[in-house]
Amino acid sequence: MTKILVVDDDNAINELIKINLELQGYEVIQAFNGIEGFALAKQEEPALIILDVMMPEVDGFTVAQRIRQCPEIAETPIIMLTALSQLDDKVNGFNIGVDDYLTKPFETEELIVRVRALLKRTKQIPKSSAVRELLTYKEVTLLPETYSVQINDKIQKLTPIEFDIFNLLFQNHGNMVSGARLLKEIWGYEPDDNVETIRVHIRHLRSKIDKISGDKKYIETIYGGGYKLNI
Repeated sequence: MTKILVVDDDNAINELIKINLELQGYEVIQAFNGIEGFALAKQEEPALIILDVMMPEVDGFTVAQRIRQCPEIAETPIIMLTALSQLDDKVNGFNIGVDDYLTKPFETEELIVRVRALLKRTKQIPKSSAVRELLTYKEVTLLPETYSVQINDKIQKLTPIEFDIFNLLFQNHGNMVSGARLLKEIWGYEPDDNVETIRVHIRHLRSKIDKISGDKKYIETIYGGGYKLNI
């Protein structure tokens, strides 16, 4: 049974999420503050973490950062819950390595869709036998087992979502991939107000690729359209 950790100091919301996830067949572990949440994440190694931002003592940003720095659970997908809709809060979370965001109040159906999408994506890579072999075109090689990209003799490790984005661009190199398609294929749901989600991840991805690309700029922004990988 797939194990999900819910970390939220609001007992009512925590319980509501637990009940709805259990109805979908998930095993749910509950934590009601950041310290307990991080401890349970290390102890239980859940398949996914749902993490509230605003908590006393240790907030969700700090917990997410600690998770990303802990080798045993660093790649666990995280959905952040927040009552704040400001762009800065989303950017802060994505900078830390959060996979998705949901603003309170939210529909439980939307949460379940996002949970399913993230679990589906993380189960597909890199352990699937379908992506064990290296993928190479010219000087660029994908290394799915380590979520890394090699350009010539230099290697850069990416987050799982960054690797997914680069892989989609790689498979369509030379052609534009729209932001809507990225949201649909990477996150698994139709775009709404999540265009900034793509922009933040692309910005981080581009900065990492630039570290190993020399003077060549691989990821091109097509304004009003999407993104293109030039190899």
